[in-house]
Amino acid sequence: MNLFQRGAKLFNTAFTPLLSLPVVGPALGKSMVTISYTGRKSGKQFSLPVAYQRRGDEVVIGVAMPDQKQWWRNFSGEGADLTLHFPDGDRSGRAVASSGPKGTAVTVTLR
Repeated sequence: MNLFQRGAKLFNTAFTPLLSLPVVGPALGKSMVTISYTGRKSGKQFSLPVAYQRRGDEVVIGVAMPDQKQWWRNFSGEGADLTLHFPDGDRSGRAVASSGPKGTAVTVTLR
């Protein structure tokens, strides 16, 4: 695990509980949500906070610095199941990753 990945793990561990706080959670919840998914290779359950946008019936998650991250690769190809943990309830579905040229502008879309 490189230095960037260690920093991201520390940030995720510290940030995730903030989304469930009464005052802070709703403010952050307008653009941040915790997601849960099962690793394609490991079979382990993972949760992490992400920024998202709603576009009609879709939820789009932009992946910043995708070359430095691994999680979004679980949704390549045919995609995989993903759960978003919103304050008013969970939303689950099939999420698919897509990217621009050379892995730029990666998004994971839940329909």
